[in-house]
Amino acid sequence: MTSALPPGLEGNLVEYVRGGEGDWLPFDQKRFYTNAFVIQGDKILLGWKKRGFGVNKYNGFGGKVELGETPAEAAMRELKEEAGIVAPLEHAGSLLFMTKGAGWAFQIEIFSARSYSGIPIETDEMRPEWFSFAPPASGVFDTNESVMPIPYEKMWDDDVYWLPLLVQGRKFVGRADFVMEGDEFKMARHWFGTIKSDH
Repeated sequence: MTSALPPGLEGNLVEYVRGGEGDWLPFDQKRFYTNAFVIQGDKILLGWKKRGFGVNKYNGFGGKVELGETPAEAAMRELKEEAGIVAPLEHAGSLLFMTKGAGWAFQIEIFSARSYSGIPIETDEMRPEWFSFAPPASGVFDTNESVMPIPYEKMWDDDVYWLPLLVQGRKFVGRADFVMEGDEFKMARHWFGTIKSDH
């Protein structure tokens, strides 16, 4: 059974996962952002956010799409500014985030690359770190290993649903609504799907 798409999402989508309850939060406009991830073998480059929105969380590298920029141009600029590297980014998916009381939605275009040039460096905003998305042969991560598993517990609540799709190279679209609990954003409702191919 196919459920109706959440408001703000469109296209030929196949539901992957959904959860939460209540009405979807209303919004009257979107603001455009980007997020970029670099994948090398069985590792992914994430950044520890040192200041600003999403501080003390791991995420991709990105930010606001400036006037006159395409999302792809913004993603390239942000990756260079926040991690000191350049990469042949390709569009990987789209996410719509709402926070209670905002009135506007974050429209986040997600990009990924399987190669890059330069050396990832720490900047004022982000500290790049490599993480493994492949479980070790033993099935148990050794804390002495140089590359630890993706730290979902230190990321946005929704990342655990769509980041595996990104790693697999599957195009995705999703929406997540967040509410404040104390001083933390908690996910109240979510829907993620993959884009149905034409063949």
